[in-house]
Amino acid sequence: MSTGRDRDRGPGRLARPAAAVAGGLAALAALAPAAAAGASGSGPLAAGPAAGSAVPAVGNAVPGATPGAAAGGAGGGAAAGGGAGTQEAEFPPMAQTVSDVRQNGCRKPSARAADRPSWSQVFLRPEAVWPLSRGAGVTVAVIGSGVDAGAGSGAGALAGRLTLGPRLHGDGDAGRDCVGHGTALASLVAGRRPADGGPSGVAPAAKVLAVAATDDAGSTNADLLARGIRAAADGGARIGLVAAPIAEPAPALADAVGYATAKGMLLVAPVGPDNQAVNAPVYPAGYPGVLAVAAIGSDGAPAGSGVSDSAGGSAGRAGGAAAALGPGRTSRVDVTAPGEGLLAAGPGGGTFTASGPSYAAALVAGTAALVLGRSPSLTVEQLADRLRSTAYRPGTALPDPAVGWGAVDPVTAVGAPAAAGPAAAAVPTAAATAEPVVVPPPQDGRPVRLASAVTGVSLGGAALLALAAAAARVGRNRAAARAGRDGRDGRDGRDGAGTPAAE
Repeated sequence: MSTGRDRDRGPGRLARPAAAVAGGLAALAALAPAAAAGASGSGPLAAGPAAGSAVPAVGNAVPGATPGAAAGGAGGGAAAGGGAGTQEAEFPPMAQTVSDVRQNGCRKPSARAADRPSWSQVFLRPEAVWPLSRGAGVTVAVIGSGVDAGAGSGAGALAGRLTLGPRLHGDGDAGRDCVGHGTALASLVAGRRPADGGPSGVAPAAKVLAVAATDDAGSTNADLLARGIRAAADGGARIGLVAAPIAEPAPALADAVGYATAKGMLLVAPVGPDNQAVNAPVYPAGYPGVLAVAAIGSDGAPAGSGVSDSAGGSAGRAGGAAAALGPGRTSRVDVTAPGEGLLAAGPGGGTFTASGPSYAAALVAGTAALVLGRSPSLTVEQLADRLRSTAYRPGTALPDPAVGWGAVDPVTAVGAPAAAGPAAAAVPTAAATAEPVVVPPPQDGRPVRLASAVTGVSLGGAALLALAAAAARVGRNRAAARAGRDGRDGRDGRDGAGTPAAE
């Protein structure tokens, strides 16, 4: 059943206010036209070998996956065609992996920096709740390829808010990010707002804990992810963003998910790799208690669905860079967020384009940080419920197979006093509770309509009373005038000529 938030949108699509969508499309067309399909890399994601085994060789694909339309390593500057036609990307593409790292080394810094926000900022509007929460006091762990140490110093996007955790494969700490993927995710979560108005993170006051759980090419396995999740929980993170999934479940990974939940850390993970369409669950997103995130385009349609016809949307990109869900899919989706043609900082500075569900998961993790910054007492279950119950509805039966409960909404998630609505009734965990705050626009239009009705009745009653009083005054004046004329006529009995007054 649809509500006021559900009206006027097609199945599986998410609508936003017209001004926000138009602004987002304009920003996307100006800064990151199309969605940079070459950004994907070749997707060396492992199926989860036994604990203690080596990271699998680059090139292992997720079973049952459809390869992306264009494979690229660290290079590739062309964008896949969107509704507005194919054109060269203005910024270099970011990828989840670097397949040719042994031949060409780590990803090179971008020579360009965006001076305008990404369309995702227009879509999500996190700055509307920054007066209430900017994520201060909340630590988000980025469990992936590491985070460039330079981002945490000087004029870096995370200056003063980056903690370097362990590197679980290879030497050194998590401050070396050869792929650049973890740095991009961290900037989407908590990057500071640049003075020139460029893209910023959702929670620009949150802290980031970097945990390196991949090799230099971006490959990982169940053992590395499990150890990374445990390290993040032990490091005090309230939110754990898992950067890369694996194809098969593993006992060590399942145990790590339970450990994180018991320690009070919500895990947020993509429903698939950034460069492949999958039709089966991946992990840890496939485990209960993990918030599974899919990507949408600037038109609100699932990324890579091939159903969009708007500029910068997903038309013609089925199975492309941002596609994570294939036909006949059985993977669970909890919420969605923008995940096509985003703008993010990379290692060494500069701006990259980014497409895929891992980047959508970063935006959801940032939103979770905003919520905890305002309501730090929420449990893991309550926080997950808050994000689902306040999501922008797709107008279909919930949860929708492609978009779950809808697009994450920072404004209502931070401002909602408690989880409410259809999602709260259907989600099996307890409803979230928090201090009631008022943040426009409200999640439900009923309070506004009630206030408007009361005001209207009051004003209408006042107007009727004023009209009645005016009518009474006019009646009294006319009566007095008639009484005065009748009195004069009674005294004189005649007109001025000495003749009887006319009847």
